[in-house]
Amino acid sequence: MEATEIVEQLNHSLPGTVRNVLDRFGQAELEIDPVRTVEVLRFLQQTPGLEFNMLVDLVSLDYSTFPGWTGPRFGLLYLLKSLTQGHRLQVKTYLSAENPQSPSVTSLWANANHLEREAFDQMGIRFTGHPNLKRLLNHHEFVGHPLRKDYPITRRQALSANQSLMDEMEARLKERGIS
Repeated sequence: MEATEIVEQLNHSLPGTVRNVLDRFGQAELEIDPVRTVEVLRFLQQTPGLEFNMLVDLVSLDYSTFPGWTGPRFGLLYLLKSLTQGHRLQVKTYLSAENPQSPSVTSLWANANHLEREAFDQMGIRFTGHPNLKRLLNHHEFVGHPLRKDYPITRRQALSANQSLMDEMEARLKERGIS
C-alpha cells in the first residue's frame, strides 16, 4: 500500500492528525499530532487493509545537538509493520523539551510496555497511562537519563541498595493463576 493511500484514509477518518509526510529511503514516515497518538495508532492497527498489527520498535530521539534544528527537543518514532498485508510505516511525533510525555500505547501492543519503559529510563520521556512506568535498564537510584545529549558521559553512579523485582513477578504469576 502506498503512503498516499494511508494518508488519504487518515485524513478522511481523522482530519488534522497528519502534519507531514516524508519518504525515508523508500519507506513512508508520517508526522502526527502528539495529542492524538493513540487514536492514530489504533486507526492504523485496526483499519481493514492497513492492519499494522506489529509494533516493531519505539525509538526516542534527542535533537538538542542536531545541526540547524529549531523544532522540539524530543521525538518518538513508532516503527509499524502489517504482518497480514506486508507493508511498513514510520510514525513520528515531537514532544516538549520541558516535560516530554506521550500517551502510552500498551493497550494496542503488549511489547510497548517494555519499549516505553526503555524510552522512559534512557531518555526521560513519560508515558501517561502506562501500567508500570519504572526504570528498566538502569538501577532505581540512577539519576538522569543517559541517552540525552546533555548527560555527562564520564559520570559514574553507584548502587547502594538493591531493589526487589518481586512486584512484577507476583503480578505475572497471578495473571497465570499460579500464585
